[in-house]
Amino acid sequence: MAEPLKDMYHEAFLRQFGEKVQTAYDAFDTESFVAATMDGDWDALQLKERIRKITVTLGTHLPAGYEAALDVLYAIDETCIGFPYLFFPDFVEVYGQAEEHWERSMGALERFTARSSAEFAVRPFLLRDPERMVRQMTIWATHPNEHVRRLASEGSRPRLPWGQALPLFKRDPAPLLPILELLKADSSLYVRKSVANHLNDIAKDHPSVVLETASRWKGASPETDWIIRHGCRTLIRRAEPQALALFGYAQAGDDAPLATYSSLTASPAALRIGDSCELRYELRVREGEPVHLRIEYGIDFVKAGDRRSRKLFLLSDKTVPGGAVLTGTRTHRWADLTTRRHYPGEHRIALVVNGRELTDTVIRLERP
Repeated sequence: MAEPLKDMYHEAFLRQFGEKVQTAYDAFDTESFVAATMDGDWDALQLKERIRKITVTLGTHLPAGYEAALDVLYAIDETCIGFPYLFFPDFVEVYGQAEEHWERSMGALERFTARSSAEFAVRPFLLRDPERMVRQMTIWATHPNEHVRRLASEGSRPRLPWGQALPLFKRDPAPLLPILELLKADSSLYVRKSVANHLNDIAKDHPSVVLETASRWKGASPETDWIIRHGCRTLIRRAEPQALALFGYAQAGDDAPLATYSSLTASPAALRIGDSCELRYELRVREGEPVHLRIEYGIDFVKAGDRRSRKLFLLSDKTVPGGAVLTGTRTHRWADLTTRRHYPGEHRIALVVNGRELTDTVIRLERP
């Protein structure tokens, strides 16, 4: 099993970092820095808590003035590259939010994001002065460095994982759309992935905004088409009719069902939590033109209190000839996960094609 990410911050790392700082600032006390960082509840701290502990302790060991402290970090940042050094932009978040530090802090975030990432550190600045920060991020969106361009999109995502919430942009993403417009055909896949994820965030609260944007962008370039396809993935999973139509998924009508035959079986039909079952499906596609199908199975999981909650699992997403017979198997494990706990009871499993249920089956789950 892989070690938790937080364990990359160990004594040897902190000591090595302290020695780097000491080369630029003679008064830096590496032993005191390491001891103060790892004292108290260090072992119980999670990843972001450890980053903040390093930041705060660093602030007490560097020169008292913010700008003088930044000068020390600037002297060594070229050798401090990668995810472990997220405490560089975090230092700006903690110590650089005062109005008199604005210009220097913007320069520091721009500089440090190219070494690790300032996507988390930039968010308190957005919350404090959103109009000013949106103007800054619009400038960053045209920067020659791909990391800085990505910051313009990633740092302003309404639902950034691990990031501080931006409720104002959840309510109204309109101020961010000009930034995404500047990045919609970016030469960097790193940036395009961020734009796609940003659109997907917006789709969860404002699907019509994303569908309008996707319709307007579609066909602009292969890069842009990739962005909107990935940016609409939540809408496709929800089987939003406009999203399905936009990307060419076949539609069913009363006189033109997607399939003329379908079946789904689960074996064994009775099992215990922790076991696996094999799902088998068969689908005969309607005759005629080729059709683009998204084939999934949805499980109505039994939850506490005998509630039900559906989760979809992708089986296939492709274009097939009219009249084709599609078959497949999938092993599904019923083991508890950190994100899902299983409960005993009857679980309904449905075969879903382009958002429509075609057939279903039931398994009985029992306690180990």
